[in-house]
Formats: sequence, structure tokens, C-alpha cells
Amino acid sequence: MNEHTPSENDWRRRNQEKYLKGRRWSRQTYKPYREGWDHDHCEFCMVKFSLHQSDLQRGYATEDNYYWVCENCFKEFQAVFGWITGQ
Repeated sequence: MNEHTPSENDWRRRNQEKYLKGRRWSRQTYKPYREGWDHDHCEFCMVKFSLHQSDLQRGYATEDNYYWVCENCFKEFQAVFGWITGQ
């Protein structure tokens, strides 16, 4: 385990393996999942994604644009979760 690999006890882990293991992701500018949806949170550290200037506006999203992960958490959890990048 290198210094950036999170441990099994990492505070950001909340059984995300159940729905995020092996998923395909693309790095992109935030766009709401559907009309009326105004923000999302990183699935790990809970940082807020939105179109508002004070929030994160770039990160990694699943192919359906439903789940978002910030760049820092993506880098740390990518190998552990077996994520594939598409873009």
C-alpha cells in the first residue's frame, strides 16, 4: 500500500464497493443528473459539485452521470475499486 492508498478504515469508506466497484468513469465538467437537480457530492469526501462558482465543477462521473468523485478521491481509490477511465 503506498502513501496515497486509503486503508480499509478510511473515514471516507461507507460500503461504496456495493455500487462503485469496477465502474467506468470519465473526467468532465459537472452537469446535473437531470432537470431540477442542482448539485451532487463526492461519493467519498462529500465535497459539493455544482454549477455554482464556489463549488467543484470538474471531477469524475459514471457513464450515467449519476455518481461523482472528486479528482483527489478518484486518484486515491481508483486502484482499490478497479475503476476504468473512458476519456
